[in-house]
Amino acid sequence: MKKLSAFLLALTLSLTACGGGSGGDPGSAAPAKLTLILRAGAYADVIKACLPTFEVENHVNCEVQELSESDLYSGIALDAINSAGTYDLCMVDGSWMAEFTDSGVLANLTELGYALDGDVIPATTAICYVDGQLYLAPYYGNVTVLMYNKANVEAAGYTPDKIQSLDDLLAICENARASDKKGFLFRGDNPNNLVVDFLPILLSFGGWVIDEANRPTVNTPEFKSAMEFYLKLIATGEAQVKDDLIASVDTGAGTMGIGWPGWYTPTADSSADYIALSGAASAGAQAYNSNVYGIWTIGIPNNSQNKDLAVKLLAYLMDPDVQKGTVPSGGVPCRYSSLRDPEVLSAYPQYEVVCQALESGKYRPVIAEWTQFYTILGTEMDNIINGVKTVDQGLSDAQTNLEQLMS
Repeated sequence: MKKLSAFLLALTLSLTACGGGSGGDPGSAAPAKLTLILRAGAYADVIKACLPTFEVENHVNCEVQELSESDLYSGIALDAINSAGTYDLCMVDGSWMAEFTDSGVLANLTELGYALDGDVIPATTAICYVDGQLYLAPYYGNVTVLMYNKANVEAAGYTPDKIQSLDDLLAICENARASDKKGFLFRGDNPNNLVVDFLPILLSFGGWVIDEANRPTVNTPEFKSAMEFYLKLIATGEAQVKDDLIASVDTGAGTMGIGWPGWYTPTADSSADYIALSGAASAGAQAYNSNVYGIWTIGIPNNSQNKDLAVKLLAYLMDPDVQKGTVPSGGVPCRYSSLRDPEVLSAYPQYEVVCQALESGKYRPVIAEWTQFYTILGTEMDNIINGVKTVDQGLSDAQTNLEQLMS
């Protein structure tokens, strides 16, 4: 019955996925064209699934370019220097917001007549505004979660509700290692992934990478404690690229790692699942907010030649019914009406965890220098992990270089 209910929900929501938004008169002229530049993967897939009805209702053809995170950033940034832009709707990582608004890359959505409604989780909108003006809409609710293999956790004598601290993670992963399985897996393939996967650990020790004045806070006791713990944790496993990490945890060859809802959609029968980190380093320690946002927002390039139609598409994609309809195909709306819907939760109970994490998440620093910042920090973290530098030396060098960057 549970599987049948899930199927019926998926079918019902899919039928409504493209039913929102405003219609248009096709007329007899050739269809207009909109070009979208999106983050490849589930993030673009759920948008593409919603386009056919919008195209018919508005007599428009939508061309989609799907790119990796780094190529997406470069594609948007490079096209921004053209007076006649190539793109009409873009997907933007929250950490790019400061740089893009400083450079005039994004159109002012408030001036275009678009506003967010009260159903959108408020905390997810924190980076969408500049001086009270809206520039982005939070579309895909990516937020860090702890992805784990159910059998490996059980073999260590734990249940998900008993994972209350980072020490519990270490105990589970050490048990897996003793059983000739890999413990904690992390992405070490580039500086960005290396830093981002570490941030929930850092937050659980009460640390962060900058203070309120945007001064680097890397060479601190909190950061050092987090780094020393992280070395113990990753010693139970190894570095893997995303797809290998997912496969390892799913098969049980690996035990756990930091992941994102867009990577994996667990069901009751899945061998893997995910929970939110508690934010506590050890039993009885203070619990901090350790949920890190990786939300993919959508906006309109300032040099789009079709702003009126583009804002109509943005409003359509953000429509509550349209967004709810993306859930069966892996969509993660930043909306209460989707993530708290009883039928959705009966089929996808993990969205309760996602909703809680989205309500109190923390964005990566919204600074124009973030790309350079994480490159410097990730490089020094890699030096520490590979034994090229001690923890003290690596953090000291990172602090010095980051202070020069931010000055």
